[in-house]
Amino acid sequence: MSEVRIVQNVLKHNDEIAAMNRERLREAGVFCIDLIGAPGCGKTALLEATIQQLHGRINLGVITGDLATDRDAQRISAGGAPVVQINTGKGCHLDANQVRHAIDGIDLDGLDTLIIENVGNLICPIGFDLGQDAKVGMFSVCGGDDKPAKHPHLVYAADLLLLNKIDLMKHVRFDRDVFRRDAKALNPDVELIELSVADGRIDRWLDWLVSRPQTARATADAGKGV
Repeated sequence: MSEVRIVQNVLKHNDEIAAMNRERLREAGVFCIDLIGAPGCGKTALLEATIQQLHGRINLGVITGDLATDRDAQRISAGGAPVVQINTGKGCHLDANQVRHAIDGIDLDGLDTLIIENVGNLICPIGFDLGQDAKVGMFSVCGGDDKPAKHPHLVYAADLLLLNKIDLMKHVRFDRDVFRRDAKALNPDVELIELSVADGRIDRWLDWLVSRPQTARATADAGKGV
């Protein structure tokens, strides 16, 4: 069997499980996000701040992926949100089967939104459907203004792009116009939100996030004939 055939079979199996994950989450009325970004871009810090700011407004759960340790899970659980850690060892991404087992550890009936914090990587996670409703790509000013052009597949796939650490823009070489132009050239319809987790400037992200569970819940109720 050729290498191409093996890869095709792996992706087909992954997509089948992803479809089951998606159906399960939609039946529960849970909106699911696959959050993808490089190490150090601020994914975990954003989740910590989000859980704190949205406490009492929507119920968030988190699945977090890392090669090793449960440090991200510890940080997130300190805010009170249910969290499941997946350690991938040498794996550079999460797959649908890992997410399927992680979902078993979360009470979906108590959730509005599930955020999957993928392994820190801008390449491998793109090709694996996890059963999410939306892909969110996260960049940071420290990563450079050329990252959308260098990682076009994330931009193509993203429903939302986040640019974090804008508070550091005056300290690093970063051309906002180049970043935005490259992103929009690749995906003209993508929404782009600039934020600074360190300074607490995440309101636009919170507004985007809060609006999503209402749609998911309405879809679930319609399916049940409510």
